[in-house]
Amino acid sequence: MKKKEIQKIYKKKIKLIKKFNEFYYNKSKPAVTDEEYDNLKKEILLLEEKYNFLDLIESPSKIVGHKPSKNFKKDFHRVPMLSLANAFTEEDLINFEKKILNFLSKDKNYTIFYSAEPKIDGISASLTYKSGEFVKGLSRGDGKEGEDITANLLTLTDIPKKIHSKDFPEEIDIRGEVFIQNSDFEKLKEKFANPRNAASGSLRQKNPEDTKKIPLKFIAYTFGFEKGLKINSQFDYLTELNKWGFKTNPLNKLISGVSNLIENYNFVEKQRSNLDFDIDGIVYKVNDFILQKRLGNVANAPRWAVAHKFSSNKATSKITDIEIQLGRTGALTPVAKIKPVNIGGVLVSNATLHNEDEIIRKDIRIGDTVTVERAGDVIPHILSVDLKKRSKKSSKFIFPKTCPSCGSKTIKEFNKLTKKNDAVRRCSSEGYKCDKISIEKLKHFVSKEAFNIDGFGKKIVENFWKLKLIKYPQDIFNLDFSKIENLDGWGKLSVQNLKYSIEQKKTISLEKFIYSLGIRHIGLENAKLLSKHFISFSEFKNLSKQTNYEDLLNIDGIGETQVSSIKSFLSNEANIKVLNELEKVLLIKDAIQNSDDGLLNNKTFLVTGKLNGISRAEVKSLIEENSGKTISSVSKKLNFLIIGEKPTRKKVEYAKQLKIKIIDQAEFLKMLNKTS
Repeated sequence: MKKKEIQKIYKKKIKLIKKFNEFYYNKSKPAVTDEEYDNLKKEILLLEEKYNFLDLIESPSKIVGHKPSKNFKKDFHRVPMLSLANAFTEEDLINFEKKILNFLSKDKNYTIFYSAEPKIDGISASLTYKSGEFVKGLSRGDGKEGEDITANLLTLTDIPKKIHSKDFPEEIDIRGEVFIQNSDFEKLKEKFANPRNAASGSLRQKNPEDTKKIPLKFIAYTFGFEKGLKINSQFDYLTELNKWGFKTNPLNKLISGVSNLIENYNFVEKQRSNLDFDIDGIVYKVNDFILQKRLGNVANAPRWAVAHKFSSNKATSKITDIEIQLGRTGALTPVAKIKPVNIGGVLVSNATLHNEDEIIRKDIRIGDTVTVERAGDVIPHILSVDLKKRSKKSSKFIFPKTCPSCGSKTIKEFNKLTKKNDAVRRCSSEGYKCDKISIEKLKHFVSKEAFNIDGFGKKIVENFWKLKLIKYPQDIFNLDFSKIENLDGWGKLSVQNLKYSIEQKKTISLEKFIYSLGIRHIGLENAKLLSKHFISFSEFKNLSKQTNYEDLLNIDGIGETQVSSIKSFLSNEANIKVLNELEKVLLIKDAIQNSDDGLLNNKTFLVTGKLNGISRAEVKSLIEENSGKTISSVSKKLNFLIIGEKPTRKKVEYAKQLKIKIIDQAEFLKMLNKTS
């Protein structure tokens, strides 16, 4: 079949699915059955996979539904809606509690009570009440900014519109989950793929009257911003929610001890199939609000909560091929292509094989019949091989010793901490020499957590790369839009939108910029630490002129692994050229420095020895909250050495030599107007 004929068929299918989306999302009248819609979508995606010149903006691979987000204005959450860390095993829960006890400096006999709350698989929403009246409702969005869906939420009978209780806070953002009961979904299953999709599609209709037709429910479980909340614990808060007229999960329990959490987990999992709503795990929250406040957050998740996911779904399939994928750090990841199989309502055709060692350990081969598992209902992987069904002609899979993209030697780096070679094999090329790594770096550069350029997704990166429109990050800000306008699937309006999106992102914070570079071992949290250290982009870039990077080890949270990665990145000429070119087109904002009105402003601290009733992590938090800074070694930059029980003698002696002030815990707390 000729190229023009293929494009004609493809465009016809795109036009048809657009029509179906219009009926489904804007008119609430599905024109076809779910099966017909899914088959059409599958046909489009298969065409795109087979012919890389097919790449329209309207493709279902790029959009979800009919872009309902345009129907809503956006607004910021007064307190971010954080994500949760996951736990899958009893060992994960033991480590979770251990970290809490260490942070709070409590011994293992200290009892922590948890509010154990089954996690409903629905759509998160935040409801703002002022003087008892429901005034605004936002979707979760990206956690910081959500869509204003107030009108649609007002149609839910589970959401009180006016609360008259005298003990209700003056202002509060009550958060919970919008969902559809399984019994109600039975009447709607011809219109929606599953209950969660039904809740999502219904809640984001532009016409509230359409939302009103769907039996949506709301269960409350936490809060964001509050003013005047007179409650001391999570479980008491859940009790008050019921008094105020909100519905809460009937399976919520107050529990202490990991063994009791496991017992409750097993009980709830057995009840799972009998419930009238879908749950995918249990969330454990430290019950005491004072302890929650002390524990605080790490990155985008609270230290005081974890989601214990239910056991995964499994299925049997056959491996048709093993492909090697390259990531932005050069890591070679093997992926098993399997005969499509439905696991937990999701059609799975790929499964991760993790690394070379995993393939050798399980002796996984092309043609094998395997058990596929969706661990934590998220990532499909190969659990085991059925050796009885293995062909006698099968041969072991040989992992490539050269990069499948650029031909460079693949290596396993030696890990100084473990004293072993890493399990992951990597391409040895540096900078932008390897095409596949370069493409992945560009995808990371425009990703949501980095530059977040609207309309510039992974498919666009791949397409523009093939057309030689981009090769380096700076090329994104110097695109030839006249060429793009003439491409299939593009026109004046779509090009103008892309140009506008790129222009909007020419101003970026230093921490986001550092993260966008894709330096190995430098995630969002480390990028934030580095930005606070360097303050400005010029200081960060000037590091490349230095030979000694040891000063970075004074940044609490940055270790030798991160320092080695930064040094390697800044030692590469191609990377320096990228930095220089980006500097010409971007406004990289200096890092926001800590408030200079704190009690510990311009003072640096180091802790040695065990403190009483307070951990080093909490001391660090207190110092930073009060505009101070912690460093990791004794040097002339240190102002105060805080000593506890059994301090390191060398640190104390060196501090005395440098005439650094040595204080104990009581003196430190006195500086904060606190008592021990």
